[in-house]
This record gives sequence, structure tokens and C-alpha cells, in this order.
Amino acid sequence: MTRPLTPEILGFALAGGAAYATDLGLFVWLRGPAGFGPLTAKSLSFLAGCTVAYLGNALGTYRGRTPPVGRARQYGVFFAVNLAGALVQLACLGFSHYVLGLTGARADVVSGAGVGMALATALRFWGTRTFVFGARAQARRG
Repeated sequence: MTRPLTPEILGFALAGGAAYATDLGLFVWLRGPAGFGPLTAKSLSFLAGCTVAYLGNALGTYRGRTPPVGRARQYGVFFAVNLAGALVQLACLGFSHYVLGLTGARADVVSGAGVGMALATALRFWGTRTFVFGARAQARRG
């Protein structure tokens, strides 16, 4: 018997929203008042956002599926899934900007933060439920 996806999707979205707010807020602060360069600021804010998303999913959305052992490895897989999502966003932006020649700011936002974010979110949801907290993850722990 399969469980309904709605509670899982809502929990994932809530954890993702908190992660996005953390990533954005920390990036803006690190880039501005803290004086970090753009790549350092983004790397640190991405890591913080991943951590918030992991904790939200591990302690909330998927709390019943996760044994208390192997959290470091589980976080590593979660981070890899999120990094793959980030690469999808970059690929969408790069394809639109450099292959299709849509170089305006609006096109960059649509391709990177619109299309790229939608595809990356779908990948992250699938990867998180499959490899981090799903049956395949449980079988590896077996």
C-alpha cells in the first residue's frame, strides 16, 4: 500500500522554504555587511541552506524513516542530491544564456530561478525520497 504524497510534498516544501530563506538571507549578509566575496558567500550560504533542509527533512518530513545511525553518511548523500540540483539550475542558466543567446537579466532569472529551480526541486524531491530517506537508503543500511 502506498502512502499519499501530499503530506510528504508539503513537508519537503516547508523544509525547502526554510532552507531557501536561510541561503538567501545568509548570502545577502555575507556578501554585504560581512564583506565576503560572491563565491565564498554563496558556498557558505549553500552549505547552511543544505543543513537546514536536511534537518527539516530528517526531523520533520521523513522522521519515521530514518534510524538514528549513519547521519553523517546520510547528510553526505543529501548534500550530493542538493548539489546535483544546483548543477541543474546552472545548466539551465548556461544553456539559455550561452546556447540560446537569451542574455538579458529577465531571461537569466526565468531560466535559472524559474525553469532551473522547478527542475532542480523535482530532482531534489525524487533524490531525497529515493536515496536519502527512501527504501533504497533503508536497504543500504540493512
